[in-house]
Amino acid sequence: MSGHVKSGTNSGPRPSRQINVILRSHETYAVAASAPLTESESLSAVKPLPASDHFAEIQKELEPMVGMENVKTLIYEIYALLYISRMRSEAGLFGGSHVYHMIFKGNPGTGKTTIARIVAKLFQKMGVLSKGHLLEVERADLVGEYIGHTAQKTRDLVRKAMGGVLFVDEAYSLARGGEKDFGKEAIDTLVKCMEDRRNDFVLILAGYPAEIEHFLLTNPGLPSRFPIQIDFPDYSVDQLIQISELMSKDRDYHLAQQSIFKLRQHLMTEKQNDIFSFSNARYVRNILEKAIRHQAVRLLNHYASGVPPKQELLTIRPEDFKWEPKA
Repeated sequence: MSGHVKSGTNSGPRPSRQINVILRSHETYAVAASAPLTESESLSAVKPLPASDHFAEIQKELEPMVGMENVKTLIYEIYALLYISRMRSEAGLFGGSHVYHMIFKGNPGTGKTTIARIVAKLFQKMGVLSKGHLLEVERADLVGEYIGHTAQKTRDLVRKAMGGVLFVDEAYSLARGGEKDFGKEAIDTLVKCMEDRRNDFVLILAGYPAEIEHFLLTNPGLPSRFPIQIDFPDYSVDQLIQISELMSKDRDYHLAQQSIFKLRQHLMTEKQNDIFSFSNARYVRNILEKAIRHQAVRLLNHYASGVPPKQELLTIRPEDFKWEPKA
């Protein structure tokens, strides 16, 4: 499936390009009845699709990502809905409004920010968002120092996010201070902006699974406003090894087999000891970058008066992985 639908040739007013569908919502909606189209009407109303594929670039970014099968499936569902919705609009079928605000639940380093950028790009390509940029913020960016300051700061950030995605990381921190905390003012302002500017930007709230669940309970109207909720599971050790090899390859490095074995043993220990604070792919990236620095020092010391062979420049050896002792 590819491309987009060309405009129809009818001289009357163009039908709305949106339909009243909320993904994965269990609510029931009444849809106005329409006269069924005849086969000839269907063929004449919908133009042939051009050869360009709006999903091709998105798919190229998703394919190499380790795991995340549920995330990839949902992104394709969103694409399919947008694609068919445009075909329905061109055929004169029912139009309404989309709701695409999302909740991303997952521990650090599970790909939430990366997927948010891909979602923004998809919405821009499909005409949902005019710009498709991602504005990433946290509590300090939203919460002010006095009454009224928070609402203004929040509205300013929403204004900057117009045409794109506003990504609020660790969103649950907005509800930690209780009723008198200015974080509640930020939540209320965001909820109002979601209603007033629902078609102008997409809001994604992200954070730890348990904390996000608790956060949603602080405001009865929040869960229904986020019909798309995505779980980002922790990576397994095998997946983390795969990620480390991909990261190395992207940097023109190669992990020796003994290095992979040493890294695997270390990751198994870290995941077991830091169940709640292990940062997944982010942790792998950090220790790989340290290993690259250690390799550079090793090579400089060993080849002080010459140039290392290409294979040595490529290879990360076991001694390049050094773990900092726990306090």
